Formats: sequence, C-alpha cells, structure tokens
Amino acid sequence: MSRADKQRERPRIVVMGGGTGLSVMLRGLKDKPLDITAIVTVADDGGSSGILRSELQMPPPGDIRNVLTALADVEPLLSDMLAYRFTSGAGLAGHSLGNLILAALTDIKGDFVTAVRELSRVFAVRGRVLPAAGQAVVLSAEMEDGTIVIGESKIPEARGTIKRVFLEPAEVEPLPEAVEAINQADAILIGPGSLYTSILPNLLVPKLAEAVVASNSIKIFVCNVMTQPGETDNYTVSDHLKAVYDHIGHHLFDYVIVNNGEIPPQVQDKYAEKGAKPVELDWDEVTSHGYKVIADTLVLFRTYLRHDADKLSEHIFQLVDSWISRKR
Repeated sequence: MSRADKQRERPRIVVMGGGTGLSVMLRGLKDKPLDITAIVTVADDGGSSGILRSELQMPPPGDIRNVLTALADVEPLLSDMLAYRFTSGAGLAGHSLGNLILAALTDIKGDFVTAVRELSRVFAVRGRVLPAAGQAVVLSAEMEDGTIVIGESKIPEARGTIKRVFLEPAEVEPLPEAVEAINQADAILIGPGSLYTSILPNLLVPKLAEAVVASNSIKIFVCNVMTQPGETDNYTVSDHLKAVYDHIGHHLFDYVIVNNGEIPPQVQDKYAEKGAKPVELDWDEVTSHGYKVIADTLVLFRTYLRHDADKLSEHIFQLVDSWISRKR
C-alpha cells in the first residue's frame, strides 16, 4: 500500500487558526494517525511578518512558519533554525530565519503558496499547511464606542471592548485547496488562539465560513486557557462561542474542549499583572446552546501557560475516532 493510500485511510482533520496556541496543539496532533490540513490566517501585520509584508508585498509568513515548524518531521536543530530570531544586525534584528526563507522562496517560486508547499516538502511536514488566502488581508475592529482600529497588531493595543472585526478586502477569495480540504474533512478543529486576531480572520473569509457551516464533519472548538488583554477581557467560555456566533451567524461547534484544571495562584498572579485571568467555564450557559463540553486538566506551565499538547490531542483523536465509528 502506498503512502498516499495510507494517508487516505486516516481521518481527515482541518485545523484553523494561527499564533502560538495552534502550533502547540499541532505538535501533539502530528503524532496521531490523522491526515492534517492546517489553514492559517494571513492577517498578521506586526513584527518581522509586518515588515516583510509591507516591504515585499507578500502575505505575512510568521504564523505559517510556526505551523510548519510544529509539523516538521526533521531533526530538532532544523526546527530550531526555522524559529531562530536574529537579535542584532542592521535590517536583520527581529527577523526569524524561517520568515526570511519563506520570503526568499516566494521570490524564487513567484508566489507565496508555492513557497509554503516547497518548504513543507523540504521539511517533511506531516500534513498540509495552507494560507487562508493567497494574499495578505487587513484586519480591522469596530470597538463598542464606534472607534475603528485598523491592523491586527493594533487591535489588542487599543485596550477597548471589541464589537466586531472585519477584513479588507471583505470578499477575499480563499485558497481553493483550503475550501476543498474543508469539504472533504471528517473533523474541523478551530482554536486555540487569539479569538479576534487569529481565529475569526479565517472564518471571515466568506467561502471558508460557508464551507465550514455546510460541512457534515464533527466540529470542535478548543477554548483558550487564559483571557487575552485587549481582546477577551473577562470573557467566559460562552463569551468566546458567542463572538463566533455573532460573526458567522451559526452555532458552528458540536464539542467544546476546555481546561478545568487548577492554575497555581502564583501563576495566576503573574498573568494578572498583564490583565489576564483564567477563562471561566460557565457550563450551564455553554450547554444550553447545545454544545457538548469536554473538560479536563489541559495546562502545562514552564515559562508560560500552554495547553498540554499530548492530553489535548488525545481528547481530539478520541472524539474524531468515535464520530467516524458512529457514522460507519
């Protein structure tokens, strides 16, 4: 049996998002017998990605690079090289090597999508990594006071209450491969990540959202462990779900995976200094809308709080496997 045939036997899972949370989760999922397609936001406009986006007129590479690194099947040193960020040098400081490689490949191959595909091949990525669109988009937010904040990186800095986020251009075309992956998926997994600046930008691409709504796959939302200052201050789990509903107009998810493990007081204090606190699971409110809740101790703390990739991926795999078994 060919490798392609073996891949087709595996449950097909589409993971949508961006940022560090998505990459952490994918490090666990790539060791499961799953055929993974990661669809990654192209709204980032800060740091190295913002500079390359502006100067080279290319989609921002940062989130894509993080996902490629997470799914790469290479020696750890090569992954470390992709993630390496220069700390000095005129014009180099602040750039990651992976971002520069993607910029170079985009120039060599003529387009960003081909560059991502080629780097995936070189780094033996387990699965596919697709930008949500072949072009960069501008993410803006309308705040509750009517103010418009333009730019993904500027939205949390405004420290206001977000009413809605929207894309320019509003009718951006998704990558056809991304729509096809959603149409063929056995499972669609959204989150974790910054709600308004990593998760929703993917769902604001009209044809991607339509494909997710129309899909008969199992749909899972992985909620963040902590609130995010300037985005989800004081949000509960149901507030996260309501924000998705308000933007898309549908209750998308069958299951919600939530951390209910205790976070040590000293860790909470560290995050409280920055205005973050644990996301409260308001169980009755969540289940009243038909969502099924999977709650477990899903956090690890080293320098930062992160999802426990192994435990989280095991819950996801069991949900997907059970779903497929019931459909057969």
